[in-house]
Amino acid sequence: MPNAREVRLRIKSVKNISQVTRALQAVSASKVRKSMQALMNTRPYATKAWQVLTHISAQPAKESLHPLLTKRESINNILVVLISGDRGLAGAYNTNIVRFCMGRFLESDVPVQYVTIGRKGRDMMLRRRQKILAEFTDLPAAPTFSDVSVIGHIVVEEFLLDKVDEVYLVYTDFVNMVRQDPTVKKLLPLEVDSGAGRVYDIQDQQKGATATYIYEPGAAEILDEIVPRFTALQVYQAIMESLASEHAARMVAMKNATDSAVSLAEMLQLEYNKARQQTITNEMLDIAGGAEALSQS
Repeated sequence: MPNAREVRLRIKSVKNISQVTRALQAVSASKVRKSMQALMNTRPYATKAWQVLTHISAQPAKESLHPLLTKRESINNILVVLISGDRGLAGAYNTNIVRFCMGRFLESDVPVQYVTIGRKGRDMMLRRRQKILAEFTDLPAAPTFSDVSVIGHIVVEEFLLDKVDEVYLVYTDFVNMVRQDPTVKKLLPLEVDSGAGRVYDIQDQQKGATATYIYEPGAAEILDEIVPRFTALQVYQAIMESLASEHAARMVAMKNATDSAVSLAEMLQLEYNKARQQTITNEMLDIAGGAEALSQS
């Protein structure tokens, strides 16, 4: 059994750790709310842009309106945008998204290359010897659209230059504080027929979208501006979803760590009391033994 001094030092160390994990839990809870607020701020523009896209695409020969709407006859190369975190201490958040991505694309019949967002995902993909086209790390704690728009530009450029035939977005969808689901979304070519996961309340927003509109300067010019911007916006929304998921996962992990540290401190306190009691008992036995020896002499 360790002595009382060793147990006392360990108790102090565990309590210090619990203070750190409790602080990280509070910080993550605050960042979750900020990430969700930033995501909500993008939805009005995304909803209106999707309305315009769906209305223009209802015209005949929609695939000829813009190259980003055109499906390739054969798929020879795939680009995957993988979003993970820069830091750990978030439970299985980073491991789950990389494992989900590998399960989806590792056995692909065509070559797959990756654009990684986040240091953890990049390191895991490098260890698996996957081809990385570009990497982005150390994003701001609260990234703006301009901070991540370059990622959308790279994706669009690779698709327009026929270097890739399909682009997928792999990220973690924030459901609630205790549930975050790995998700894959087809980013390019943009599928206007399906609005699933693009923006919220699509059905409500499209009521009355069958009216005839005259676009200035023209449908083609509008699509040239909206489609690339909307593609970059989807990347930004996925990053904000992943950030909220990461902070939620870290908050839960830190809460569990705090609870474990408190329980461990209580157990160590009992052990310390036993060690201290044993020390006192031994001292009393020594005193009693000494007194008995004096009385006999």
